[in-house]
Amino acid sequence: MRTSHLWQFVAAPLAVMLAWGPSAPTRAATAPPSSVQATLNALSKANAAVVGIQVTAAEGARTAETLGRERTGSGVVIADDGLILTIGYLMLEAQQIEIVTQDNKTLPAVPVAYDIATGFGLLKPLLPLRGVPPVPLGSLQDLKPGEPLMAATGATADGDDSDVSMTQLVSKRAFSGSWEYHIDTALFTSPPVTAGRGNHSGAPLFNLKGELIGIGSLLVMDATGENRRLPGNMFVPVDLLKPILAEMKQLGSSRQSRRPWLGVTSNDHGGQVLILRVSADSPAERAGLQAGEVVLAVDGTEVTTLETFYKKLWARAAPDEPIRLTVRHGDEVRTIVLTPQDRMLTLKKPAGI
Repeated sequence: MRTSHLWQFVAAPLAVMLAWGPSAPTRAATAPPSSVQATLNALSKANAAVVGIQVTAAEGARTAETLGRERTGSGVVIADDGLILTIGYLMLEAQQIEIVTQDNKTLPAVPVAYDIATGFGLLKPLLPLRGVPPVPLGSLQDLKPGEPLMAATGATADGDDSDVSMTQLVSKRAFSGSWEYHIDTALFTSPPVTAGRGNHSGAPLFNLKGELIGIGSLLVMDATGENRRLPGNMFVPVDLLKPILAEMKQLGSSRQSRRPWLGVTSNDHGGQVLILRVSADSPAERAGLQAGEVVLAVDGTEVTTLETFYKKLWARAAPDEPIRLTVRHGDEVRTIVLTPQDRMLTLKKPAGI
């Protein structure tokens, strides 16, 4: 996206956000760069590092059922060697990965790392990304609700241009995903990313200094977390990347990603953990766990939320250590013993990782 176009989509809403919210003390804290023009320059430089990502998953990939074989998203250059940060589910079991630059050039890329614990993915183009400076990594520490931010999406091989949209931070809070995923702090913004095709997957989120602060993961209907409808996005903060980046580049993931996986989709349901779906050929299926059952305890310890369920499951010496689940279906309570798997070992491994 050219600077003139960035001005069209960002300058007006940015000026309104700076004028009306957040509070004056927060505006002062976010003042550098102080003027709209200086802020625009910083955001324009950040946006220049955004790329599109096109992925084709391998034939027979387990994740194709939920993610599809053809996937489109975004990423952002974070290192001088062209290393690209994105959301990891885009690249799961990838057979082919391509990067789409802002001048609509398509370059082949290879996976570098996928981290289950955070959800981050790292890619690297096989050809140099000339003239694309990396973005600096920021932090969520000083962000306050109401603070204006910019989300960006990359171009596509079909000819869709990269795009940007202004949004605001709504909340910082823990997030538990139904797919056996939890992070203690996630960023929630609103309005949701609507640029281009409304694609939020891997979209980078920038503060007004042009620093990267998060990577887009989900579209959510309750950005506040207060059980009221407010569409928005959940971003994984880059604060989670900094301690594991070197490890990811060296090992292909972090050590914390080597943890038990059951193969269930669950949600919080009135102080209970309800199983919604059991994956085919998973430890849960082999043990006879069924959709509609409620998990009451893990190894005899009561669990009432996804967070407590996951943390009890992951606090084990080895990913394949047997586990006892106490479950209820209707009036029937039973205990089953199952042997979890290391999730990384269940996926078709792309060449390069």
